[in-house]
Amino acid sequence: MRISRLNQKKTEIKAEDTDLRLIEPLIEKNKAKKGNLIPLLQGAQDLYGYIPKVVFEKISAECGIPLSDMFGVATFYSQFRLHPVGKHIIKVCHGTACHVQNAKEISEALEESLRIKDGETTEDRFYTLESVACLGCCSLAPVMMVADQTYGKLTGNEAVKIIKNIKLAENN
Repeated sequence: MRISRLNQKKTEIKAEDTDLRLIEPLIEKNKAKKGNLIPLLQGAQDLYGYIPKVVFEKISAECGIPLSDMFGVATFYSQFRLHPVGKHIIKVCHGTACHVQNAKEISEALEESLRIKDGETTEDRFYTLESVACLGCCSLAPVMMVADQTYGKLTGNEAVKIIKNIKLAENN
């Protein structure tokens, strides 16, 4: 099953809100290295949670990489994000085993509870919901992952309870 990338609600963050000083050490470290584009993009995303347009422009100016090349790579690979995401990314597996075990119920329950659609981020930027092709945990189907924690053999209600508990734990 192929999961298509969805257009997300675009959260606007002003260029002046992006601290470009954060990226300078990364640029200096990778500037002269051959094949530096992907490490630069990965590092930028690690710093900002996504890759802001002004960061693309700074990397381009400092490293001499055309913006078109950078956007081409960033839009080709699904690991790169061009818009802000939530603090926690909820990945719901829709691979064959999870599909057969009703992963759709999990996605629908989470969408209803969070009041967002697949690929969107909650208004408070706490959660982003994503359908993925496979998490490699077929024996636990249906599965979701939040950050690095995997939850298996779920129902829709259990998935909702898990995300509510994560939020409660962080607010205490």
